Amino acid sequence: MNDTTTDYTPPQVWAWNPSNGGQFANINRPVAGPTHDKPLPIGRHPLQLYSLGTPNGVKVTVMLEELLALGHVGAEYDAWLIRINQGDQFGSGFVEVNPNSKIPALVDRSAAEPVRVFESGAILVYLAEKFGGAFLPADGARRAETLSWLFWQMGSAPFLGGGFGHFYAYAPTKQAYPIDRYAMEVKRQLDVLNRLLAERRYLAGDEYTVADIATWPWYGALVKGQLYGAGEFLSVHEYANVIRWADEIAQRPAVQRGRKVNRVFGEPSTQLHERHDASDFDTRTQDKLSPAP
Repeated sequence: MNDTTTDYTPPQVWAWNPSNGGQFANINRPVAGPTHDKPLPIGRHPLQLYSLGTPNGVKVTVMLEELLALGHVGAEYDAWLIRINQGDQFGSGFVEVNPNSKIPALVDRSAAEPVRVFESGAILVYLAEKFGGAFLPADGARRAETLSWLFWQMGSAPFLGGGFGHFYAYAPTKQAYPIDRYAMEVKRQLDVLNRLLAERRYLAGDEYTVADIATWPWYGALVKGQLYGAGEFLSVHEYANVIRWADEIAQRPAVQRGRKVNRVFGEPSTQLHERHDASDFDTRTQDKLSPAP
C-alpha cells in the first residue's frame, strides 16, 4: 500500500468538503433529514421492508424467510428496493421510518397503528418476539448469550464495513495506517469467532439464533472471499471454524432465498430486486425478466 498522505493538522473548526467523500460524495453530508419528497410504496402484506441486499439488509430478509420456513404465515412481506447510491434513503418517506437514513427499515402494519423499526439488530429482535420467540431462546442464560453475540456483531461490524471496507475498497486513496489499523481489528474479530466456533456449532451454542442470522452476512461472506475482494489480504483460510460455520448456514434454503432479496449485484439469477410473493423467487429474478427496451 502506498501512503501518499502528509502530516495533517486538524483546523480549529472542521468544515465539510464534499469533494473528500470518494465514490459516495454525492450522497454523504453532515446533517440529517430528507433531501427530497418521496413517499414510500406500500404492498399488500402487513410487513413492509425497505432495504438493499447489503450485509445489514440480508440479515432481515434471511430472518423473514426463516420465519416463513417455520410456518409463520404472518411473516409474509413486501421488500422494496432502496438504492442508497442514488440517495433513496434521504426521501421523505424513508426518513419518516428511519430518521438515521440507513437501511434496512421495517414497517409493521398488522395493527391499527403502524410500528416502525429500524437498525437491523432491533428488527431481528422485534420479529423474533412477534413470532413467539423464534430464533431467540426464552430462558435467561441462553437468551443472554444470544443477545450478547447479537450485540457483539452490531458493535463489531462498523470496524469491518465502515472501517476496513471503506479504506480498503472505497476510499479515494490507499493509506497504510487506516488499512493496517482496521485489518488488525477485523482479524482479531475473526479470531474471536474462530475460537468460539471451535467449541460450538453456532454462536450461542447448539441452536441457530438471531446471532447467527446477524453475523453470517458479514463474517460468513468475508471468510468465503465475498466481501471487498479481501480474502487473500486477510488470510481468511486461517479461520477454519468460521468457514465451517459459514458453509453450514449457507446450505439453509431460507438463507439462500433471503440472500437474493433486494440484491442488485452478482449473477442475474441471484438478484431479486423486489420481493412481494414467495413465487417471485421462481419468476422474477433478473435472469427471468426481459431486458428493458
